Amino acid sequence: MSYTIYDIARVANVSKSTVSRVLNNQTNISDEARERVMKAIEQLNYQPSKRARALSSGFDAIMVISRSAKTTSNNPFFADILQTIAEKAEEEHFDVILQTAKNNKDELDKCIAKIRDKMIKGIIMLSSPAKEDFFKQLDIFNIPIVVIGKVEGDYQNIYSVDTDNFQDSYDLTKLLIEQGHKEIACLHSPLDYHVSVDRLEGYKNCMQDYGLPLREEWMIDSGYTVETGTQAAKRLLTLDALPSAVLATDDLKVMSLYKAATELDINIPTDISIAGYNNTSHTPFLSPALTSIEIPVRKLGEAGTEILFSIIKEHKKPASRTIIKTEQIIQESILVKQ
Repeated sequence: MSYTIYDIARVANVSKSTVSRVLNNQTNISDEARERVMKAIEQLNYQPSKRARALSSGFDAIMVISRSAKTTSNNPFFADILQTIAEKAEEEHFDVILQTAKNNKDELDKCIAKIRDKMIKGIIMLSSPAKEDFFKQLDIFNIPIVVIGKVEGDYQNIYSVDTDNFQDSYDLTKLLIEQGHKEIACLHSPLDYHVSVDRLEGYKNCMQDYGLPLREEWMIDSGYTVETGTQAAKRLLTLDALPSAVLATDDLKVMSLYKAATELDINIPTDISIAGYNNTSHTPFLSPALTSIEIPVRKLGEAGTEILFSIIKEHKKPASRTIIKTEQIIQESILVKQ
C-alpha cells in the first residue's frame, strides 16, 4: 500500500504542514513533533516520490550550464570537470541536468523556466562570460549559482571558484623572459570569457613591465578548436619575423603549436620555445615535455560542488570568491637563450 503525508499526519497526530516541514528538513518545529513524525514514517515505511517532493520543495537536482558545443568541441576540460561534478552530486543523492544553448537569450530562458518550475535547487556554470548581464538577471531568483571562473560584479547568490589566470600567465611569461627570451608571442582564445581576457592581460602586462614590445601580429586569436588553433599557429610560425617563444593560453593551443611545428619541420625548443597550460590527460604525451601551469580540474569541480551543496543543504553563506592554487611545472619545452 502507498501512503501519503496525510497518513503520516494522522498516525503522528500532527498537521500536514508539520509533516511537510520535517520532510523538507526545516527547523521551525519542536523536537517532540519531529520525533513523532519520524516514528510514523518508519512505521508506515513511507517512500516519498521525487515528483511529490518537487511539488512542495523542488526536485533534488542541480543544473550544470556548459558553453555552446562550438566552443567546447574536443576540449577535455569540460568532460573532466563535468565528471567530477556528477560524482559529487551522486554522493549527495542529487541528479544533474546538463544544459547547453544556442545563444545567451536561449540559455537565460531555459534557466528561468527550470527555476520557476522548481526543477533545480542550484546551478553550476562551467564558464564565466566577460559580459555579466546573465548573472544580473539570474541573481534575483534567490537560487545559488556557483561559477567555475571569475565573477567581477557583486551579487547576492552568485559565487566564484577560479584559479588566478592573470597571475599564472604573468608568471609563465616572466619565466620565458628569465630564460633569455625577448620575442614572445601569444596564442589566445576569443575574448568572450573572463579566463581568456585575464590570460592575455597577464602576458601583456608582464611584457610591458619588462619593457618588451607587444607586436600585434604575435598576439593571435586562435579560436576554440585544434583546427583553428593549428591554422593560427601556422600563420605565426611562417611569419618572416619568427618569435623565439610562444605562450599558449590553453591546452588546445599547446597541441595546435606542437602539431603545426611538426608539420612545418620546426624543432621545439631549438627553433621555438613553448610554455602553456595543462589540464588534460593528453599533454603528458607531448615531446618535448611541456613547461606549463597545471590546472587542478578535479579540485575546481569538487570545490564548486561542495560550495553549492553547503548552501543548498546546510544554508551556509560561503565566501563570494574562492581561488584554487595552481602549480608551475618546468620541463623541456623551453630553450635557455644565452
